[in-house]
Amino acid sequence: MQHPRLSFESLLAALGAVGEETRLRLLALLSEAELTVTELVTILGQSQPRISRHLKLLVEAGLVVRHREGSWAFFLAAPGGAAGELLRALAGWLDPQDPVLLSDRVRLAEVRRARDAQAVRYFAAQAPNWDKIRALHVPEERVETVLREIIGAAPIQALLDLGTGTGRMLELLAPLAERAVGIDQSPAMLAVARARLERAGLRHVQLRQGDIYAVPVELNGFDLVVLHQVLHYLDDPGRALREAVRLLRPGGRLLLVDFAPHNEEALRESHAHRRLGFGHDEIASYLDDAALDLTDHRDLPPLTGEGGKLTVSMWVARDRRIQADPVPLTHREVA
Repeated sequence: MQHPRLSFESLLAALGAVGEETRLRLLALLSEAELTVTELVTILGQSQPRISRHLKLLVEAGLVVRHREGSWAFFLAAPGGAAGELLRALAGWLDPQDPVLLSDRVRLAEVRRARDAQAVRYFAAQAPNWDKIRALHVPEERVETVLREIIGAAPIQALLDLGTGTGRMLELLAPLAERAVGIDQSPAMLAVARARLERAGLRHVQLRQGDIYAVPVELNGFDLVVLHQVLHYLDDPGRALREAVRLLRPGGRLLLVDFAPHNEEALRESHAHRRLGFGHDEIASYLDDAALDLTDHRDLPPLTGEGGKLTVSMWVARDRRIQADPVPLTHREVA
């Protein structure tokens, strides 16, 4: 396999950025976790302006990526490309028992514990709402078993979870993917997801705050896009699906999980549901309008003894575009 290449100037800039004590420590930390400036200040015990200056140099060198969530900025070591390979090589050369790195990881663990505590407090406050909704539909274990079955075990190059919430779909599916991204509008939900994914050791997952109608990721970049229990919150589900399709690679798949039509009007008031489920014909029409072919559909009604009232439905659709193989030079018409 051919490795990605850096130009002479880019490699020189990257090596220059790495060759300083604080920046090398920052790279070691950001290879472990996505962190804010405040968290890095806490770990390294240096001033905010100093940390920000070093991060700026690392971002400019392409070694670190930066994204915003409201008033916060998060930083992470470059996950892919030539910069990512360079960072993985550096990490392999570093002695994990080095006293400086050990000390940094101890403080990183403290930051993670603080994050976990914050996530637990938020989730505890929301737990009654979650529990009420869970009691209305089939057990999540059964839903996830069927979901894994219809997705299959084939490797996924790039996974996108829209409306990721607490990050459960990423925790479930990201182990199949080389790269995974989760998008949610709520910073509080993203904090819960970040704690969950760090506990699961999923270092190749990135979380982003963003609008589901204008997703802040590359177009045509993902071979699996997931919307799990998201559409019923939206004013315009069709628009969200059209946006999701723009993010699929040719031949990529879209997975939808939502409720079948129901009459639980209380969900509008108590849980902000805009729609009381979706019929198969409605979803099929949305998919056809978005130039997707439906390949699988499952309904999971509650079984006797499960006590729920709501049926969970799943749809899998594939992008109609075909990824064409490059035409060999000998078959091309040469002027």
